[in-house]
Amino acid sequence: MTDIFIHPTATVDKGAAIGGGTKIWHYSHIMPQASIGEGCTIGQNVFIANNVRIGMGSKIQNNVSVYEGVELEEDVFLGPSMVFTNVDIPRAFIERKNYLSTKVGRGVSIGANATIVCGNDLGEYAFIGAGAVINTQVEPYGLYVGVPAKRIGWVSKAGRRLTFDAQGKAQCPELGDTYELVDGKVRPVS
Repeated sequence: MTDIFIHPTATVDKGAAIGGGTKIWHYSHIMPQASIGEGCTIGQNVFIANNVRIGMGSKIQNNVSVYEGVELEEDVFLGPSMVFTNVDIPRAFIERKNYLSTKVGRGVSIGANATIVCGNDLGEYAFIGAGAVINTQVEPYGLYVGVPAKRIGWVSKAGRRLTFDAQGKAQCPELGDTYELVDGKVRPVS
């Protein structure tokens, strides 16, 4: 898979690594030391900074900036106009470039207009609701909403809400895969 689509209005700086099958749409800017995996979709007006790695199969919707310090694993969904930060104490008159890292785990979905405060990792397959503000670590398979965001439940890999029985078992209503809740953590049952 080597077919890469780059819209004529997009800027992809020399040195950027773009995986096969990736599409980069209108007015986006990819910096020279960015790395984008295979089969990704980069929406309109997206900025990908230097030293950012985007895992294969990820989808970034319109008006998102992925700043240095952020790493997306595979199959991540970033909703329109969601925001990452990368400086913990910003001041216009003090230049701070010791960026805090934020790792977004495999399969995570982040809703439109959500904000991820730097230094908080998001566990695999977590689901962040639209407009949520994440200012703490996010548990794998956790469902987080609100300002500041709180975990209000758990989701399956398909993003469906899980309801656990008295034995701590739940089944995805869409795919039928099974999960268990042990010591406050969710994991798939193989």
